Amino acid sequence: MQHPVVIVGAGLAGLTVALHLAERVPVTVLAKRSLDEGATAWAQGGIVGVLGSDDSIESHLRDTCEAGAGLVDVQVARAIASGSAAAIEWLMGRGVAFTADPHGPLGLHLTREGGHAVRRIAHAADATGKAIHDALLEAARSHPNIRLCERWMALDLITSRHLTNEADPQCFGVYALDIERQRVETLPATAVVLATGGAGKVYRYTSNPDTATGDGIAMAWRAGCRVANMEFIQFHPTCLYHPHDRTFLITEALRGEGARLLLPDGKPFMQEHDARGELAPRDVVARAIDFEMKRNGLDHVWLDATHLGQSFLQSHFPTIEARCRGLGIDISKQPIPVVPAAHYTCGGVVTDVRGRTDLARLYAVGETGYTGLHGANRLASNSLLECVVIGRWCAEHILEQSPGEPRALPTWDESRVEDADEQVVISHNWDELRLTMWNYVGIVRTTRRLERAQHRIRLLRKETDDYYANFRVSRDLLELRNLLECADMIVRSALRRHESRGLHYSRDYPRTSPASLPTILVPPGRA
Repeated sequence: MQHPVVIVGAGLAGLTVALHLAERVPVTVLAKRSLDEGATAWAQGGIVGVLGSDDSIESHLRDTCEAGAGLVDVQVARAIASGSAAAIEWLMGRGVAFTADPHGPLGLHLTREGGHAVRRIAHAADATGKAIHDALLEAARSHPNIRLCERWMALDLITSRHLTNEADPQCFGVYALDIERQRVETLPATAVVLATGGAGKVYRYTSNPDTATGDGIAMAWRAGCRVANMEFIQFHPTCLYHPHDRTFLITEALRGEGARLLLPDGKPFMQEHDARGELAPRDVVARAIDFEMKRNGLDHVWLDATHLGQSFLQSHFPTIEARCRGLGIDISKQPIPVVPAAHYTCGGVVTDVRGRTDLARLYAVGETGYTGLHGANRLASNSLLECVVIGRWCAEHILEQSPGEPRALPTWDESRVEDADEQVVISHNWDELRLTMWNYVGIVRTTRRLERAQHRIRLLRKETDDYYANFRVSRDLLELRNLLECADMIVRSALRRHESRGLHYSRDYPRTSPASLPTILVPPGRA
């Protein structure tokens, strides 16, 4: 009997792969929390579709390359843009209810976001990610060839290193923790697809859900895969600043419709930083807000959309309007308090456009992977597109491969560990890591700050590794271990980039020429 393809992660990238595979092979999808928790459902803005008569592949390519600050792989970006129309049609065919416009291409209403030359964003009001995720999850739940496992967390990949008579480097499965039973299981796989999202939870303030702990990136690194461009962390400029809700994103599409950033005295400031004003790319807007907050001693700035009117705001941005109203903010009458927050990991596991990593039978898709599309800065709404296009190509490549001979895989060894007697080491190290990263590896960096962060991270890693070696695993411990791995890679990559480029802005180094090279980290022991 053929082993299933194991997909780690149940967001858009993972479900896209699963649904394309399931017509021909069995699929197991692991979700470390509930199936509806994850970054996809939190995405508000939309998905790029090069659909309009005023648009073209080359126009989208120019916008992607400009945002990516000289680090975009042009061939990859052109291929993904070329797949955008088919991606949106596939989503519509799965029941995704995009906002309609009978006069629009494919009958869709297209909006515009920062960095885009034209309106090319297909959306479902201001809750696009949820609409997409709900539709694909329903399709996956009803498919007889897809097994969905809630509260299962992958620990590590099972590779040739675990088999004494296997020389060719490849992946044979995963060790996974059944969280409810607190038992580690061995899951053999025809192929493994890492679709765990990014590492936003490495920062104290983030728009990401609790699932974003860099699990796939860390596992692939430990298995011997290269990782690239980890220094480029996108900080979303406008996250809601409120004592009762510090992770709610205020979509960029609101600025696309004319909302303006203001200081407390009502003065707009974006034109002083960039001629494009509020429609400048995210890194420019985030640095501008950070600069004004530091210069004026502010905890936040204001995003004013009152001139758009209550009717428009309720029809186009119902999620934001309702969430803010629930917190006592009437966005049709008062500005929204906002602050930048860690949002998107532009680097990740090095892959090609089919999601292939350095390890045979191991794939990475979505925010976990680095294809070269985003370069030094992600253009808004390119991420959902990348998930669908690369997810499909990944599935097609898996189906082209021979399933191979089944191997007898070693079971997880817990013979030399015991139950943890206290959790304070985990909680303390988790808090210290996130504060260290926020203070020293944030929007604006210096070499001295990075070196301080590296010193602290290495001490925290030693403490956590000692804990991991002596006690039974838990979700919190595994997530901390993975976050420390990713934090170390972020800092090491940032120290290697002796220039300010895209999302990596250092006071020690100026902006340089348009062209550059990715920062590629190679695991120890790899030639």
